[in-house]
Amino acid sequence: MENNLQTLYDAILNGSLEKAVEVTKEAVSNGEHSPNEIINQYMVKAMEEIGRRFEVGEVFVPNLLMSVRAMRGALDILKPLMCGQVDAYIGKVVIGTVKGDLHDIGKNLVASMFEGCGFEVINLGVDVSSDKFVNAAIEHQADIICMSALLTTTMNYMKEVIVAIEKSGLRDKVKIMVGGAPVNDSFAKAIGADAYTSNANAAVIKAKSLISAK
Repeated sequence: MENNLQTLYDAILNGSLEKAVEVTKEAVSNGEHSPNEIINQYMVKAMEEIGRRFEVGEVFVPNLLMSVRAMRGALDILKPLMCGQVDAYIGKVVIGTVKGDLHDIGKNLVASMFEGCGFEVINLGVDVSSDKFVNAAIEHQADIICMSALLTTTMNYMKEVIVAIEKSGLRDKVKIMVGGAPVNDSFAKAIGADAYTSNANAAVIKAKSLISAK
């Protein structure tokens, strides 16, 4: 069985959706490993490795997207088996592109990397208002709120979301991450965010450190 799950690791790393799904189905029917073990010991490690390779320039966005696709296919099989397992996830992330901005490719890649690396993700989509961010964080008891913007005209809305989070009384309970093409570390600090990251792998690494520091 270990060899089969190593095949799952390789399938995700190589971006093979069909193989990832096939091996995951076999693992579920075999029953030797829990969904949590399959995710944390093989799927998460594969996503961490593809993220590392992306970070150092060994692979590129198409490779990352193919691995994300393979991971999601496998995860879709395991999700129904994980209901009620409170220890199944590292933490909960509410993510969305801010109000007035309809770009979602980068945001969806980050969301998929979060999901593949052991986070529960609530993806609010695009054009997300401050109220939606706040309400979702309350409803899902989020650990992190992650905002994206691709336009200089919409990035300033991130500050409005942070103000709304502060007014709601959530600020001490959630960490706030921001990203997107026009955003940088100085801007993140200026608006009161906890962190800025420039890519999906860096976002996962930072989110893990923020969760462990809570």
